Amino acid sequence: MQTQIQEYIPNSAVSQVLKLLEHDNLVVKIKKERKTRHGDYMRLPNGKHQITVNANLNTYRFLITLIHEIAHFEAYKTYGRFIKPHGIEWKRTFQHLMLPFINPNIFPNDLLPLLAKHFKNPKASSDTDTDLTLALKQFDEPNGKTYIFDVPLGHSFKLYNGKVFLKGKKRVKRFECLEVKTGKLYLFNPNAEVELLENNHEQ
Repeated sequence: MQTQIQEYIPNSAVSQVLKLLEHDNLVVKIKKERKTRHGDYMRLPNGKHQITVNANLNTYRFLITLIHEIAHFEAYKTYGRFIKPHGIEWKRTFQHLMLPFINPNIFPNDLLPLLAKHFKNPKASSDTDTDLTLALKQFDEPNGKTYIFDVPLGHSFKLYNGKVFLKGKKRVKRFECLEVKTGKLYLFNPNAEVELLENNHEQ
């Protein structure tokens, strides 16, 4: 497991991460991409604890996700099983674990102020932090996708599951988008990645 982890995180973070993973009853697994999550944590029936992280994440996103999930494990050990998954106990644990990593030896300088701001009050998903998410995505491999905020008003786009939408107006933070097939209205984060369709009638 240790050798595998080293391939996915910044070299300068390896020794600190391996110290956090020095638990006999903690297992980390690298998974293929899951569209709905970057990683997860669960307590197994045999009493062990399992963390999974998506293999397709860039090194900085992988590190943040891994520490996020380790924080669930540490919060469980410290506070017990009845805490809220992303409540104050988890937030404090995540902040404490992440702080040593927020330095220029590990993250690029342009990410540091965004990370500092995010970890004043970390959310259940860093994807809700638009500025940080966009900054992290610049380190992803090119995938030919377009951000919702770059889709022209009234233009059609497709999700990974094949559903086609029309881009609508912006509310406070998110965009109203109409699903073509059902006529239902959905709200999209501006940094969601979609496939822009050349033909507005394509379905």
